[in-house]
Amino acid sequence: MWKLMSALLVWGICLTAAAEELVLETWRVDDEVLWKERFLPRFQAKYPDITVRLQPIRSAEYEQGLSKRLAAGSAGDLITCRPYDQSLQLFQQGHLVDLTDLPGMENFPRFAKAAWQTDTGAQTFCLPIASVIQGFYFNIDIFKQLGLTPPKTRDEFFAVLEKVKQDGRYLPLAFAAHDSWVVSELGYQNIGPNYWHGEDGRLALVNGQARFTDAQYVDVFKELSRWAPYIGANPAEATESQAVDAFATGKAAMIVAGSWAITSFTGKVNFGAFPPPVANAGDACYFTDHTDMGIGINTASKHKEAAMKLVEWMASAEFAELFSNSVPGFFSLSNHFFELKDPVAKTMMGWRDTCDSTIRLGAQFLSRGQPSFTDGLAEVTQAVVLGKMTPEAAAEQIQQGLNTWYVPQQKLSLKSQSSTSLSNPSAP
Repeated sequence: MWKLMSALLVWGICLTAAAEELVLETWRVDDEVLWKERFLPRFQAKYPDITVRLQPIRSAEYEQGLSKRLAAGSAGDLITCRPYDQSLQLFQQGHLVDLTDLPGMENFPRFAKAAWQTDTGAQTFCLPIASVIQGFYFNIDIFKQLGLTPPKTRDEFFAVLEKVKQDGRYLPLAFAAHDSWVVSELGYQNIGPNYWHGEDGRLALVNGQARFTDAQYVDVFKELSRWAPYIGANPAEATESQAVDAFATGKAAMIVAGSWAITSFTGKVNFGAFPPPVANAGDACYFTDHTDMGIGINTASKHKEAAMKLVEWMASAEFAELFSNSVPGFFSLSNHFFELKDPVAKTMMGWRDTCDSTIRLGAQFLSRGQPSFTDGLAEVTQAVVLGKMTPEAAAEQIQQGLNTWYVPQQKLSLKSQSSTSLSNPSAP
């Protein structure tokens, strides 16, 4: 009996010693319960010897402290990866495991992996998890009341704005003009892809084939300047939380929004979504489908093998469907086929079937130097919306910033100056 009890005790100690705990860092604090109640139990059913502890850190603090935690050896076994340059820098500093040959990585298309690859695409350092889509939400009840339909063209969009304004009972468009990132990402980079034709226009800037002062970029500012009569009496004071509240409480007919806001309105207001309107009926359409979140493994982790099992599971069809239906508005970047349950999320994901998608202009390459393209665009877009800067001046300021450090744009500028001199010999 004593021998049996001793054997059982030793066996229990061995099991305890064999169990591994992983720490997963994330800025998605709102998803903590979902991870604990839905995601991790499914993983641990397959790997009962591995436990996972979520370590949520609010977004601003996560951004500021991640590099320091990694350098100090205090970061989690796995981290949630921002797209492009921030995570690339961490990989170049040796903080992220190379996941190029991870089983399951073949389930992700090239554009999805590009957000977490070296510039040449030779190495992948985070598993693509989710993207977010940008567009417009509309109050279905208000639209029915006023006899409106979701606009498909820009003329129809402004006609809807005007009709709501003339009615006088509702704010035509909830728009947080106080918050420069909202004005840039949900304003300029929401409607812009239809002007510069998505990836064609983005890559034209990246490759030095177009200038930001070209019409396709300036005209976006011109449209935004026309929004002023429809976004409230004091747009400079309208914060994101106020805009969200105005739409959620039925005080606004429409709101510019990202898919991440779906849960902010679900159960509070009867709403639908429509993509950025095109110039003319029948035109090709484009929208921003931005690679947002990946998962990487800390090279300093003492449990790399266990961490690899978790990441492999997150590359599966099971996780893709579970995640996308549990967190409406965050869309799996994998090629797995599954049905979305949330009607608004399903509508937005459906735009992939009818329109071409692109990422935000400054996400790749253009914000590596100073002045930052992303920061500068937020500043000038806000100024245009508030009537403090002309569209032409805004575009010129961004172009001048690129000319100070971005080589492809410097070369294009020199080429343009040379062409001007040749065509006008008397020019100074």
